Amino acid sequence: MRSLLLALVCSVFSYYASAQTARDVKGQLLDQRTENPAEEVKLELKDKASGKIYTTETDEEGNYTFNNVKPAVYQLKITDKDYEAKSFEVNVDADHTGDYNMQPFMISLKVTWLFNWGDWKGKEHYWSHLTAKIILWIYGICLVLVFFYSILQLSLSIAYAKNRKKKANEVRPVFDPATAKRVTIQLPMYNEMYVADRIIEACAQFDYPRDKFDIQVLDDSTDETKDVIAKKVAEVAARGVQIEHIHRVDRTGYKAGALDAAMDRVKGEFIAIFDADFVPEPDWLQRTMPNFDNDNVGVVQTRWGHLNKSYSLLTELQAFGLNGHFAAEQGGRNASGHFINFNGTGGVWRKACIESAGGWEHDTLTEDLDLSYRAQLRGWKFKYLEDVVAPAELPITMSALKAQQHRWMKGGAECFIKMRKTILTYKGVKLSDRIHGMAHLFNSSVFMFILIMSFMSLAVLHIKDSFSDLNMVIQLGSFFISSTVFLMYYYWLAYRDKTENKVGSFFRFVGRFFQFLTVSLGLSLSNTIAVLEGYMGIKSSFVRTPKFAVAKKTEFKGNKYDKKSISLITIGEGILMVVFGFTAVNRAIYGDFGMVPFHLMLATGYGLVFFNTLKELRQGA
Repeated sequence: MRSLLLALVCSVFSYYASAQTARDVKGQLLDQRTENPAEEVKLELKDKASGKIYTTETDEEGNYTFNNVKPAVYQLKITDKDYEAKSFEVNVDADHTGDYNMQPFMISLKVTWLFNWGDWKGKEHYWSHLTAKIILWIYGICLVLVFFYSILQLSLSIAYAKNRKKKANEVRPVFDPATAKRVTIQLPMYNEMYVADRIIEACAQFDYPRDKFDIQVLDDSTDETKDVIAKKVAEVAARGVQIEHIHRVDRTGYKAGALDAAMDRVKGEFIAIFDADFVPEPDWLQRTMPNFDNDNVGVVQTRWGHLNKSYSLLTELQAFGLNGHFAAEQGGRNASGHFINFNGTGGVWRKACIESAGGWEHDTLTEDLDLSYRAQLRGWKFKYLEDVVAPAELPITMSALKAQQHRWMKGGAECFIKMRKTILTYKGVKLSDRIHGMAHLFNSSVFMFILIMSFMSLAVLHIKDSFSDLNMVIQLGSFFISSTVFLMYYYWLAYRDKTENKVGSFFRFVGRFFQFLTVSLGLSLSNTIAVLEGYMGIKSSFVRTPKFAVAKKTEFKGNKYDKKSISLITIGEGILMVVFGFTAVNRAIYGDFGMVPFHLMLATGYGLVFFNTLKELRQGA
């Protein structure tokens, strides 16, 4: 009995001793961004030795309490799915006689601005995790394809840079009037009342033997342009220039159809082609024709100049981009012996080359690219003359630029579908030529990859917030920023506004490069739709780029051919501006700057395209 009483007393004493040493662990959580109390945040306190876990949640003031915590070493952890996981070591020792009060500390919300899709009823869900991996694969493939494109552009840039040094000492062929070759100049036009006079007059002024060249005005016009042309042709003919006005009432095949229909009326052994917005210099034929000294040369292409480069930022950026094509790309391809393309204008064809390649075909919107590949596969050589310039007019409105880009992008995709098997299987073609040829025809698809990548980047941000095990994969994507560096080198070689102040020139170039990149991103939606139409075989008419014949804004009086309307694409550009703008601001506020520059450029690009379109609609300009 005495033993039993003693045991009971010890037990009670032990209970009260334990109750005295157990205490409450208290503290407060504050939101790092707002510094306000973080309410309804789940926490856990885990005994590192025994594994026992205490759980709690913060109240409206951000306060939390773990009740009756015994002395031990604990791990305090934020377990709330909406906040970043943080953990601290807490030593609740036996010397404390009161509550264990911790200092307030800051916690950060996960940046996810929709939902934590990694969470499913409090657990990471298999299908959401699988979906995240699929998205990362798609995103990664787009990154790799854009990187591959930039690598090819870098290789062309290096070839161009090396060849430029060699060409400095190259002996150029000299024009001899006595051996001048007969040339027919073709001027395809369709409703070009603003510029028809100008191009006809420019070609009539060629400093070339009068009996060695003639002009064909291939006129498909349906408005007063045909009368303007007829009057100008009569005036030029009266001066002794051989010129004829060929007017079609059936516009079958559009530009390619007009060129093909006139082939049986060509008098020259060579054919020079100019679009209506070009103004070649009088010595242009003198500088191009001697380059046909080799019978294997089928085409001589010259560089496009820019009559109205300084009209606006839009024309400045177009000139910047075209200079890249007409320097590093055309020059690099030609220097490496890869396939290049006749650019539709500003070049001369050997008539026999056109005929042996199968003639002009109009099953694509880029008949020039199509015929170029068919000719080169048959062994014809193309020459590119960077130092011979054919000045032309750049589109001055966003609607005109988008119409031009749509035709180029869709036509490139159509040519890829048409020529891909031939390029891969044609006998006698070097592997490097096949690779560069396929990439050349496929390069309009870069806009499609950029658009997909931009959409996927929104999901990637959620994956980053929701799946910690996939963050390393996302971080690896930063390696592909090098694509931008390669493209910078490509455009730097072609940058034609360099001055003796190399540092100043470089900083001006960097600013122009990122402006160009931003607007290019803004055009990715409309260009992607054009590419998809090409791949899907959706046919459309040849929408030629409206010409304006203006070099300064004060000269602009309107243009009846520049049709403007709010389209679904325009609405989509406005929506994307808002989406990417919101995302950029949201991530910046929470201090996650990884994709902020990319999303900011996307928002700015779409915004420039969208607001310029609206401005032109309102002003009728």
